[in-house]
Amino acid sequence: MLTNKRILIGITGGIAAYKSAEIVRSLRHEGAEVRVIMTKAAKEFIPPLTLQALSGNRVYSELIDIDAEAGMGHIELAKWADLLLIAPATANFISDMTYGKADSLLGSVHLATTADILIAPAMNQAMWKSDANQTNIGLLERRGVKLIGPEEGPQACGDFGVGRMAPNTEIVKSVIEQFTVQSLCSKKVVITAGPTREAIDPVRYITNRSSGKMGYAMAEAAIEAGAHVTLISGPVSISPPERCSVVNVETASEMYEASLTACDGADIFIATAAVADYRCETISSKKIKRTADTITLKFKKNIDILAEIRRANRDLYMVGFAAETENTEINGYQKLRSKNLNAIVANDVSRADVGFDSDENEVHWMTRKSVTHINKKLKEQLARNLIAKIANEINTISLCERHF
Repeated sequence: MLTNKRILIGITGGIAAYKSAEIVRSLRHEGAEVRVIMTKAAKEFIPPLTLQALSGNRVYSELIDIDAEAGMGHIELAKWADLLLIAPATANFISDMTYGKADSLLGSVHLATTADILIAPAMNQAMWKSDANQTNIGLLERRGVKLIGPEEGPQACGDFGVGRMAPNTEIVKSVIEQFTVQSLCSKKVVITAGPTREAIDPVRYITNRSSGKMGYAMAEAAIEAGAHVTLISGPVSISPPERCSVVNVETASEMYEASLTACDGADIFIATAAVADYRCETISSKKIKRTADTITLKFKKNIDILAEIRRANRDLYMVGFAAETENTEINGYQKLRSKNLNAIVANDVSRADVGFDSDENEVHWMTRKSVTHINKKLKEQLARNLIAKIANEINTISLCERHF
């Protein structure tokens, strides 16, 4: 349930720290990559070596780390995390969080991260219900920090009351619930993105205006949904998501070969790339000089990647993209049928506010049975909507197969 997720666990100095070892183990069992930050006091309750062995990563504790890049380890960790879980969270550290203290590595990471934050409080029952602590808890909740527990029960000091750290199973369940988009868990997804280039001579080529932004956003959304993603990219100027396999190509032929290989054993193929339909029949071995008033280039058709991938993979769930300048729905539906796709995403690229080079897009999601118009939004948001629709289709097909 946590495939491709990065969980940063902060452990503070309370007796419940020993329970954190099992939390680390359970999160890794769910597929998460886990890193651990321990406060100085936490290391008095449980040795860092235990957490290192269970997480598979070094344990962090020092604010000034000469081994970190430029000594800015807290910033790197803050950026790395998809979620910050502090378990146990002592009354002292909750107070530090409330007032933004940054004199420890965990305190600095808490301030620097943009990830969601969960805390599992653990303290004496009198400390928990004190006015000062409840005020701090209220402030943190208003800032968006989410609490797990605490629970009522006997405590290490001999008291009985609310203050025990929530059970490990509840903490892990709460972490999983933060990532509700797990609809493609462990699915193998292949995505093409960007343009292709077809050479004219050693210094010139034909291409198109695709920036790759939509395809890269689809890759990120699929990763968030738990998929194992292979991104086959034409030449673009943006960085790919970290947690996917990237295959860089240039020509339509190279994109086809890479797609054919990657689709072996895949569950889903999403073709967002703007592939050149034609290439030069003859590529000049030397630069064409500017001598004649006109020149003639003869082109021939490139391989139809979607059609060939379908021919080789009859059961693959395939989604195409159609960039149109007129009759968007009609042309999109024709492409859907002619290439035997499961779905197609059609958009009007003649508009200046969406499509090529834009950060936003507006599309039609089309299947054999229905057409859904999705209003203009950021490509990252649109990608999540489209991945949700793909997952719904995939899971519906799977349910029908199991039922019948």
